[in-house]
Amino acid sequence: MTDTARAEFALTTDEQETFWKQGFIGPFPVLDEEEMVRTWRSERLALLDRSNAIYTEEWAVSGNTNISNYDRHMDNDFLADLIMNPRITDRVASVIGPDVLCWRTEFFPKYPGDEGTDWHQADTFANASGKPQIVWPEDAEFGGTITVWTAFTEATTDNGCLQFIPGSYRKMNYDETKVMKYTPDRINNETKGGVRRGFFGYDYRELQIDPDFVPDESNAVPIVMRPGEAVMFWSTLMHASYPHSGKSDNMRLGFASRFVPTSTHVYPDTDVVEEYGGKVSLDRYGAVLVTGENHYHHNRIATHTTTGHPFRRS
Repeated sequence: MTDTARAEFALTTDEQETFWKQGFIGPFPVLDEEEMVRTWRSERLALLDRSNAIYTEEWAVSGNTNISNYDRHMDNDFLADLIMNPRITDRVASVIGPDVLCWRTEFFPKYPGDEGTDWHQADTFANASGKPQIVWPEDAEFGGTITVWTAFTEATTDNGCLQFIPGSYRKMNYDETKVMKYTPDRINNETKGGVRRGFFGYDYRELQIDPDFVPDESNAVPIVMRPGEAVMFWSTLMHASYPHSGKSDNMRLGFASRFVPTSTHVYPDTDVVEEYGGKVSLDRYGAVLVTGENHYHHNRIATHTTTGHPFRRS
């Protein structure tokens, strides 16, 4: 794709070289900072209404779990517009091709005093349950998902911004066929390498291929962001986050949108998502085609509606 023919926000040749060298690019602007602050002030109240959420209490199979906060783009117009924002989708498509699904979104809040997140990678997203949630075609170079992490609030080293190890996305250091033990008492109670780190009740080190592996944090870079900025990265990139120091009372909040080519199998051979101490039904779930066309029939697909929420499984 030449620069003259490319979509407005697609990566330039130089930006693509940077992305493939590092495994990430950004931060880049998606929404104006004042617009993000103003809009989020109202939308966070709107999201308290879960009457149209696809994972409501009546749909929860079991467990009191943050899974219920997945995929709120399915019932919230602001989040639906965000995952289809060309400042995001043009960049994603310039890396993984023109036909793209958003298969999951999730919030990542970090409150004052919260621990950082363990260094980790995700390929099939079987890391919590042992069951793959995305499977790329067999001829694909490698798997994972493109994650676009949008800052809804300021993200700094003091309040828990992301950290990346550039270039680390091509080699998996973790075996996702193993199963981590969920122990909620671990949350905010562990220190690793002198840093308070955990993984939402799991210990990600249990998945290490080499039990003696220690991430080389000397190469790590912090991803400091303003509200409305985003960063795009392969989920197989070694990434973590700092603890929230508690020096301010402000929560750090990010919104992760996850994208794959339409050829990828999403939630193959399963009707539930089970992780983090809970389980929810996929009865109302559907992946969203955010750009291009879908020439496959192996995924649950959601379509636009005019019935009070943005998408409904077709």
